[in-house]
Amino acid sequence: MGGVREKKAEYFSKLRDYLEEYKSVFIVGVDNVSSQQMHEVRKALRGRAVVLMGKNTMVRRAVRGLISDFPDYEKLLPFVKGNVGFVFTNDPLSEIKDVIISNKVAAPARPGAIAPEDIWVRAVNTGMEPGKTSFFQALGVPTKIARGTIEITSDVNVVQAGKKVGASEASLLNLLNISPFTYGLTVVQVYDNGQVFPSTILDITDEELVSHFVTAVNTIATISLAIGYPTLPAVGHNLINNYKNLLAVAIASNYIYPEIEELSDRIANPEKYASSAPVAAAAAASSDAPAEAAEEEEEDESDADMGFGLFD
Repeated sequence: MGGVREKKAEYFSKLRDYLEEYKSVFIVGVDNVSSQQMHEVRKALRGRAVVLMGKNTMVRRAVRGLISDFPDYEKLLPFVKGNVGFVFTNDPLSEIKDVIISNKVAAPARPGAIAPEDIWVRAVNTGMEPGKTSFFQALGVPTKIARGTIEITSDVNVVQAGKKVGASEASLLNLLNISPFTYGLTVVQVYDNGQVFPSTILDITDEELVSHFVTAVNTIATISLAIGYPTLPAVGHNLINNYKNLLAVAIASNYIYPEIEELSDRIANPEKYASSAPVAAAAAASSDAPAEAAEEEEEDESDADMGFGLFD
């Protein structure tokens, strides 16, 4: 009993030190994760983050004991359930997340396991003897006999994402040496500076943030202009619209000031400012045509002279 108490006291002390030292915490799921994978993850995070595992009851008791000093960590308690652990860090969250989820290993299908994604059997020659054809037919996999072996003629979705793998499907996948599952650490939730959020938030790029911000600013400006309520995003639009109104009043009342003299003249004499570019282009084209014709004539004459000299 004394040894157990010492281990608990050591664990509580370690957890407190980590909470004081690190500002960010990943709650990670470790279902079906081997000890070797945990070792590889710890090694990859060395110097950047620390991994702390423990029984949920002990973790909850330790966190509750620290709530008086760290009240924000109470937000972690609802997620301390199942087979989970903690990863403490001060490094950029997106980089640490990539390291956490990068270590995955393939595993064969097991009856009763939930398929994380659609599992397909691809069209291929299995190399198996014809006696096993009935096994494929029972699962609805189209086959034919090619050169004395079973050949699957088309791709078949044997298990849909989110469905349980049946015993027959598992046997088929194992028979074909297909390992459709991958196991590794998963990020359940992220704590950072008093906020708890799902890990998908870390996948948002700077471009997406800027796009959402610009969209929000445009929406605010549109609503502001529609209801006539002044806001900062609408200031520029209001200035431009008011200046347009000022120009319209000045032109309508024939009140011409130096800044709009050219505009007034354009309105009064539009033909004066008609573009002469098409005319100039046409003139240039017409002037180039005789020159090209002259060059062609000179070439013809030179060719004729060369022919005459040869047969003279």
